[in-house]
Formats: sequence, structure tokens, C-alpha cells
Amino acid sequence: MSQVVTADLVRRLREQTGAGIMDCKEALVEADGDFERARDILRAKGLASAAKRSQRQTSEGLVDSYIHPGGRIGVLLEVNCETDFVARTEQFQALVHDLALQIAGTSPRWIRREDVPEPELARERAIYREQALNEGKSEERLDQIVDGRLRKFYEAFCLYEQSWLRDEGSKGRKVSEVIQEVISATRENITVSRFVRFELGESTSGEGLADDS
Repeated sequence: MSQVVTADLVRRLREQTGAGIMDCKEALVEADGDFERARDILRAKGLASAAKRSQRQTSEGLVDSYIHPGGRIGVLLEVNCETDFVARTEQFQALVHDLALQIAGTSPRWIRREDVPEPELARERAIYREQALNEGKSEERLDQIVDGRLRKFYEAFCLYEQSWLRDEGSKGRKVSEVIQEVISATRENITVSRFVRFELGESTSGEGLADDS
């Protein structure tokens, strides 16, 4: 049985998602008053809209730094948006700082999977193929196994593919999804341009640059 779409439901949904009033009302109507389903509908629509903005130029933004307590790990990060207005918003600044914390905690090497150099990918593929053969896997399944292990490689070392540290449980979001949600809320394109992670006593332990080639 569907629930009545009340003004209070619309207000709550707007507060939690940042979407417009009419968008919230339409999502609740589509979801028959189911609040969680309406959130999912708005999220899906927001990600679709964000994808359309992904090619817009980003020339504003922030450079942020984070030093882990004890001074053994530090991160310097540049995140860009389209306007100085959005760069000054609390939501954007919180995202940038949380990304710096993410990098400090997970040590990514690249920003996106597209940034991984082809020689590195070829080396990883060769290693995974050899491992699978040594494990007795059949030739017919080798490509599937290698692709699966390569996905885990991306999830470990590419910032956008990593699980968002602030989410708990197995159904957490990827970093890229969190960024897309802020894009949807701010209605501006947002990109991580570069970062560097330092760890005491080591050479530079992680440097990510966007691939502009």
C-alpha cells in the first residue's frame, strides 16, 4: 500500500539529498511514498545528470593538505570545480578534505584506471595469468580470471575505484560515486587533478596525476 506524499516527507528528502523540491516530490510519487526508494531514484537521476557535466571545464577549486597525527603521513591534493562560488561552499571543502583523508589512509597510486600506464597493466596481466596457470585454472577461464584480478588492482590503487572509507559495510560507495553525488548537488563538474602522498622514511609513496594525453 502506497504512502501519502506529505510536505514533511518532501522536506526531509530535500534536506538529505540537496535536490530541488519538485524533484523530491516527483521521486516520492514515483516511489509510492517509500522514502528510501525515493532517495535511490534521486541518486540515480543525479548520477546521470552528473555524467553530462563531466566534460565541462574546471578551472577553480582548492588545494588542501592533511598531516596525519604523529606527523608520519602527509597529503597534498588539488580538486577542481567550475566556479569560485562552489569552491567556497562547505560541501565542496568537506569533500576535498575527506579525499585527502582517503588518500592518506589508502595510498592510491593513480586517480583513475585510465591513468595507469599501459606497461604497468601489461605487467599485472602477465603476473595474474601466470598465477592462474600455476593454480591449475583452465585456459578457457584465464581471461575472466585475469580481468577479475585486474578489477581488484584498480580498486586498490586507483582513487576513483576505491571504496569510500567513511562508508561502513560491504555496500559502501566508490570514491567516484561520492564525487558524482557532490557534482549532482552543486550542479558543477568536479575533478581530482593531482595529489602526492608522503610517508616518513620512504620515497614518495604515491603520486597521482590526471592523464591529459
